[in-house]
Amino acid sequence: MRRGFMHSHGFKRLVIFLGLTLCCVLGLAASKHKNLGGKRPNNPPRHAVKSIQSEDGDIIDCIDIYKQPSFEHPALKDHIIQLEPSYVPNKEENPTSEQPSRTVTSQQKWWKSGSCPKGTIPVRRSHHGEDLLSEQDYAARKSPSLNIHEKNRAKALVLTVGYNYAGVKGDMRVYQPFVEFDDEYSTTKLCLVSGPWYNFESVEAGWAVNPRTYGDRETRLYAYWTADASNKTGCFDVICPGFVQVSHEIALGAALSPISVIKGLPWLMTLFLFKDPDTNNIWVQYEGKINIGYWPADLFGTLTYGAEAAEWGGEVYSTKLGRPPHTGTHMGNGQFPDWGTGNSGYFKRLRVLDIALNLKLPEWMTTYEDEYFCYRGDYISDYIEDPEFYYGGPGRNWRCP
Repeated sequence: MRRGFMHSHGFKRLVIFLGLTLCCVLGLAASKHKNLGGKRPNNPPRHAVKSIQSEDGDIIDCIDIYKQPSFEHPALKDHIIQLEPSYVPNKEENPTSEQPSRTVTSQQKWWKSGSCPKGTIPVRRSHHGEDLLSEQDYAARKSPSLNIHEKNRAKALVLTVGYNYAGVKGDMRVYQPFVEFDDEYSTTKLCLVSGPWYNFESVEAGWAVNPRTYGDRETRLYAYWTADASNKTGCFDVICPGFVQVSHEIALGAALSPISVIKGLPWLMTLFLFKDPDTNNIWVQYEGKINIGYWPADLFGTLTYGAEAAEWGGEVYSTKLGRPPHTGTHMGNGQFPDWGTGNSGYFKRLRVLDIALNLKLPEWMTTYEDEYFCYRGDYISDYIEDPEFYYGGPGRNWRCP
């Protein structure tokens, strides 16, 4: 009788022990999951052959060039990668005698920590979790602006129209503007545009401070495309399929350094968007020598045959535009155009590529600004041999409430 009692008592103790152990294990697992914010570990992509930890916290994955995300786009299912342009139209038709120094060029921070081997492309690892694909898709595309009565973009641009443009080029000063809210951004860009305002096609490249897309307020190199005014198509960098990268040196979305400061050295970046005359792919060239990659012609309709306009300037996105309280997000460096000292955002060596592949000064230019007291632009052509464009603004101020 006593032996049966002891056996029963020992069995109960064993059950209690196992139950407590299971609770402890489950508790630790739940705690670990909570610490990850509900996300999976940030593991490298399956096609990465190397990963580089940048000093600014970025992780750059070196991915096999033939296994990059772009080829997941339905239009690129049978796409044959173009490793280099068939022709690079860098020689100017009538070069000016005055050329700015190119000794102050912004570079990418991750270069200090390593490099990707040839045959791979550097891809900045997204800060969005793998199980947050809807959030990642939201961050990859600009919000559409089809309703002109609900303003969410402010621009200060210089543009040229009236011809068929095959390319746009310029030197831009690199800044780190203040961005007030996480769902806002400030960009400096050059772009090619074709089509009506409600359904245009465009490609653009430049630098941006964009917390929603990149997760911080660093100044980053970016490229963007859309085939329908960002209504259903469009993507920053290589976050989603579209842009085909070929360079193993440049990472779209990576932070730039050094950054210009008022009364400091004018750190610059030169970008060139141009249409390949043989394939109609639209290439992005960095600093006159590195062909980063291209948007395949299959992504577009009319833009494949040339752009109706070429633009240079700044853009601010915010839902707090056009009415008080206005956003305090800066454009450029937050200063209104300042040609006298150069202490504002600016573009120099503005060039277009015509359909005959002549790289030249635009024949006709006009400025566009939709919030003059908040952000504005100033095109200077009467006093200098090579015209320049100055732009920027602080957003909210005493005349922009």
